[in-house]
Amino acid sequence: MSEPVVATEVRLLEGPNLYFTRPAVKVMLSLPGYLDAPLAQVQAVADGLGMRARVGTPGSVQRQAFLGRVAKHLVRALARAAGSQRVGVRVRAGAGPADIVVAAVWRRRARARILGESLAPLLSQLLSGADAEPLIAGIGARMRETAPGSAATALSPKVPVASITGTNGKTTTTRMLAHMAMTAGKKTAWSSTDGVVVMGEVMEPGDYSGPAGARGVLETPGLEIGVLETARGGLLLKGMGVTHNDVSVVTNVSADHLGMQGVDTLDQLAEVKAIVTTVTRPDGWTVLNGEDPRVWAMHAHSPGRPWAFALDPTTPALREAIDRKGRGLTVIDGDITILLPGAVTQKVLPLTEIPATLAGLSQHNTANVLAATAAGLGLGLPMEAVVEGLRSFNPDDRLNPGRMNIYSLPAPDGEASVILDLAHNEAGLVALLDVARGLAAPGGRVFLALGTAGDRTDEIMEALGQIAGQRADQVVIAHKDHYLRGRSTQDFEVLFGAGLARSGVGDVAAYSSELVALQALSEHARAGDVIAVMTHEQRAEMVAWLAERGARADAPEDIRRKVKLAQGKHGREEDFENLWDMTDASARIAAAAALHRALPGDARAAYEYAGTLDAAGREADAVPLYEEALDSGLPEPHRHRARIQLASSLRNLGRPGEAVTLLDALVAERPESAAAIAFRALACLDAGQAETGVADLIDALLARATDDDSFAYRRALTAYADAVRARAEG
Repeated sequence: MSEPVVATEVRLLEGPNLYFTRPAVKVMLSLPGYLDAPLAQVQAVADGLGMRARVGTPGSVQRQAFLGRVAKHLVRALARAAGSQRVGVRVRAGAGPADIVVAAVWRRRARARILGESLAPLLSQLLSGADAEPLIAGIGARMRETAPGSAATALSPKVPVASITGTNGKTTTTRMLAHMAMTAGKKTAWSSTDGVVVMGEVMEPGDYSGPAGARGVLETPGLEIGVLETARGGLLLKGMGVTHNDVSVVTNVSADHLGMQGVDTLDQLAEVKAIVTTVTRPDGWTVLNGEDPRVWAMHAHSPGRPWAFALDPTTPALREAIDRKGRGLTVIDGDITILLPGAVTQKVLPLTEIPATLAGLSQHNTANVLAATAAGLGLGLPMEAVVEGLRSFNPDDRLNPGRMNIYSLPAPDGEASVILDLAHNEAGLVALLDVARGLAAPGGRVFLALGTAGDRTDEIMEALGQIAGQRADQVVIAHKDHYLRGRSTQDFEVLFGAGLARSGVGDVAAYSSELVALQALSEHARAGDVIAVMTHEQRAEMVAWLAERGARADAPEDIRRKVKLAQGKHGREEDFENLWDMTDASARIAAAAALHRALPGDARAAYEYAGTLDAAGREADAVPLYEEALDSGLPEPHRHRARIQLASSLRNLGRPGEAVTLLDALVAERPESAAAIAFRALACLDAGQAETGVADLIDALLARATDDDSFAYRRALTAYADAVRARAEG
């Protein structure tokens, strides 16, 4: 028979926590004996404690409510017996109907430990019929007579401190904010999953995103600003490491680490993340993601002034923050913009000048930029330091290791891209694949090395597989031996495989490590392809291997060039666009010729030069340049345009047969191109094939027409077109 009362956890929380903004003792109780005991037996316990309570029938909702009431009553009785007249107590429902969580504020460690450890045995004894009064008095005497013990470890900061939490973006936002503070000339220390860092130097490596990290930061000699990454685990297991902060930041809340430590839903996870906002100073700032409803709701219980950030300037939270005497931060016409009361706006910096946004490609990093900017200004950093910090924070292996680090890897026919990123959940994987797709050249493929830590739920693992199958062109599984966390590699393959199957992807290869997966994928990569690796344990090894292969870390200008190419734009796109703003044909040709000389072998330069000559009626000079551009591998969307323009020039030069041949191939590839069909009809006319050209034009017109007459006469017109084409062929 199971025990009637069991304490599944007794924990001393050292700082602000899920239950109080002060240290608390947390006791998780399972009380099946109380839930199922006969009415008279439980009523006797209530009567013996002097409680006026209806205990309810066994298993009823009323009985479940009584479990919390009796536990709260006992905590207060024990506190009084120990000499404390008032004590804060809160009770919550647990995972099952017989489970509850009891939390009480503590000031003396030893007494709190005795109280927490005595609660379950006391409840068991009372259910067995023991007399409450002597038992409570005995525990109270023991609490009074025990040495108080040490104080709580949470520190009261003497310098401005920012606490940063969220599911994604915590570390990047922490690093960015610290970089701004150092740019402002402040002695800065920060803690994160990488360790305790002082002025860019790692003092203590490891995961310091909890109270130990906060202590390491605040004990830094001469500290002027502290930045604390504050993760879910530390909040639940120890509480916050500081008693208050000047700025709190919550980046977002999405599915991650669910099913652990009593957190099973997104709402519960949001409640944990909100802890950092409950201790923000009234004259401080609570920086919240206004596009995440769970995050924005946190402003209601935070003493700090609200500062909402959102990518979409129409987000209602921005206006609500201003109405509450707060601030808003968003993107307007490509500029980071502060929203102030009275419909006043203040531009900070264009996105194109902020390397962390990856030339505006990364929406996730743009949100991190907004969060860090608001936090920096909220800490009182000068605007010029914030701006310079944004300009100089590169998303590379030095300033932001493991977060969207992008490399150019030599490939047989050019260069492929490699992205190393700690994408550890669904939102992170979507962000990674968004960037990968945005860097892939037209026709380029996205390869993914899929993997995560084993402490994710089955549902999250399958969802990762499904996202991978839907968004990547080729997927492999990269195992991580140090992150199995109770699972086997077979478990990963089965769960990822189930998600991949839902997206229509069959069996995929699995490799023993991240490095081996990267090496395998690189064998298939060609110019314009992107290899994305969800890296957790072998980032340093992969960076070293990439260097051995001649890869280089991308600078901001390299990323901008790749984004432009992926969008069908050239690295000198503005120069090419400026050509067609010129009204003087001679000046335009001269400028195009200069670009062609400056970019030898560049297909786009040859194409644009040809176009300027063609537009000036110099088709004979344009034709060899069009051919040069096509032979040099001119990419889409300009490639098919060059073929149309070459064919048109050939026709104008009296070579319609060559034009028809060229356009026949193009129309076969692009039957949707009305322009190609029209140019082909003109070439057919000059080549003595007017009937074919007319028939093709009729077909193209009918394929695009939506008027009533077209539907009424479609069959007749199609028959006439076929007859004309047959006559021409005959």
